[in-house]
Amino acid sequence: MCGIAGIVSSDILQPDAYLRALRMREVLVHRGPDQAGVYCDGVAALTHRRLNIVDLTTGQQPMSNEDGNAWVVFNGEIYNHAAVRRDLEGRGHTYRTRSDTESIVHAYEQWGDDCVHHFRGMFAFALWDRSKRRLLLARDRLGIKPLYWTRVGDMLLFGSEIKAILASGLVEPKPHLAMLPEVLGARYTTGADTLYTGIQKLLPGHRLIFERGIARIEQYWDLPIERFGAAMPQEDVVGRFRELLAESTRMHLMSDVPVGMLLSGGLDSSAIAAIMAQSTGSRLHTFSIAFRETAFNELDYARTVSQAIGATPHEILIDDRDFFEALPRLVWHEDEPIAHPSSVPLYFVSKLAREHVTVVLTGEGSDELLGGYGKYPRVVCNWRAGRMWSQLVPKSLRHVIARSLGRASAGSIGRYGARSFLAMDCTPEAMVFDNFAAIRVSDQQNMLAPALKPLATLARAYSGSAAFFNKLGASHTLLDRLLYADVKTYLVELLMKQDQMSMAASIESRVPFLDHKLVEFCASLPDEWKLSGWKTKRILREAMKPLVPEVVLTRPKMGFPVPFGAWTSGSWNPVMRDVLLDRRTRERGIFDATAVDRLLREHATGKAQRGDWIWSLFNLELWFRTSIDQQGIQTLPAVA
Repeated sequence: MCGIAGIVSSDILQPDAYLRALRMREVLVHRGPDQAGVYCDGVAALTHRRLNIVDLTTGQQPMSNEDGNAWVVFNGEIYNHAAVRRDLEGRGHTYRTRSDTESIVHAYEQWGDDCVHHFRGMFAFALWDRSKRRLLLARDRLGIKPLYWTRVGDMLLFGSEIKAILASGLVEPKPHLAMLPEVLGARYTTGADTLYTGIQKLLPGHRLIFERGIARIEQYWDLPIERFGAAMPQEDVVGRFRELLAESTRMHLMSDVPVGMLLSGGLDSSAIAAIMAQSTGSRLHTFSIAFRETAFNELDYARTVSQAIGATPHEILIDDRDFFEALPRLVWHEDEPIAHPSSVPLYFVSKLAREHVTVVLTGEGSDELLGGYGKYPRVVCNWRAGRMWSQLVPKSLRHVIARSLGRASAGSIGRYGARSFLAMDCTPEAMVFDNFAAIRVSDQQNMLAPALKPLATLARAYSGSAAFFNKLGASHTLLDRLLYADVKTYLVELLMKQDQMSMAASIESRVPFLDHKLVEFCASLPDEWKLSGWKTKRILREAMKPLVPEVVLTRPKMGFPVPFGAWTSGSWNPVMRDVLLDRRTRERGIFDATAVDRLLREHATGKAQRGDWIWSLFNLELWFRTSIDQQGIQTLPAVA
């Protein structure tokens, strides 16, 4: 795991470009505390921070081919690099190192831009072809590794994190306010745009070619949507799935440093841990975290799994003070508002793991591949019922019922009723994207300051997600469409969270469920192997019966809930008020102060449960202060 950054010109770099590139590199020191490197030839400046994982002695970057014509900086791992190396050596290429990085430059020599098709792994790399004055940026198929870029005059700047681009001094941080409805409605941006004007993500499965002053973006991989729903003999399904998952897990153990497992006690991480325990020749170390509040503690399940597989468990408990003390620094690490409160405990467990290992595997990705979230059966049920409801019940009566449920939404029955087909239109915007955690468009129009209210439209909030949902037509099932959209949006955000939070602790995290061979196999499976009635991830449960304790196979999904709502209705409510209603926030002119005040009062009194909304507003303001105002890591007011 590393950090990359650089500046490439279509002409000649300015004399200060070298120093600017070094500043870009050094702001990423947490991503690679072991080594630093730079290459500069007057047209391109490539920089690298290294966390030593594979080939500890000769894998320094930037790295070139034999004649110094192709130079690469690389973040990630190419798990099949040994096989790629054998192929390339057979074609006459000469290696100087044992590093997977070197396979990238030789693969580029051999196959050009199509080298990406030969890699199994997680990667974001920049390859400079000096003789052609041509830059290739590439990001792995699922978006496990992040990569950002922007244009400044005749230059292209790139980095593993947005802060690297800002550290160049060539880009002024400006908020992209048109993205606010999506950030409030989904908690993240779904496409290439970020919350910074002019700074973009290179999307998963895409590559960018910068040549003669022109930046061209191409998609080189997509989920094999033409095979969605394809049937295969049932007797072969479980065995093939287990075989692919085991193969991927073994490949993800590639390392010259110690490897451990982030274990929540849920099915996904337990499955990977069990396979790891069978595959390693030494005792596995697992790392788990929980809150001190009993209702938010899964440690008993994690302990059960660790004991069953003979692992050495490590645990950490955190409380509200730990959480809020770390939060401002983590907003700086993430560069954008943090989408999920679970990012904070992820940082703490990564920090714990770093005391023992340098690499951890996680269970991320299974839910989006196999329909693991409770929302999937709910949406399928609501969608079917909603279509019948709209056909059988007059529109006027439907509106009366919807309004009455909306007025009763503070209670649990009314709250869930308001999120059912009885109160929702049968559209993806209403039933899929407008979720419990979101600030709905109608509520955004009440929360935003008058000048920004016109921004709050369904199109701005949900068109990015809807485009992926609608890409699959009537020949695909509703579950196909839901999973495809989530792989392209929600999963990408989760992977960014995992990358930034683990890198904040200088540890590499890996995701065996997201080997693209396994992903493509899962995409080909019919719905019943993913969602069977209300039973989620059926194929994973079947495949793991010999390895995972029964109590884990049958337990309901917990996710990683955080008691943020309880904290901010009690002792932390005054802190929320201090931040969200102080002079700086009011003068910023993003939110209506009266609406925010009412929101905080209703949450404190229990009139409404608005912890999710407060989380979004609070993180957004911390982001403004940290990144746009450039005030650095914030200090929160003390709790009385």
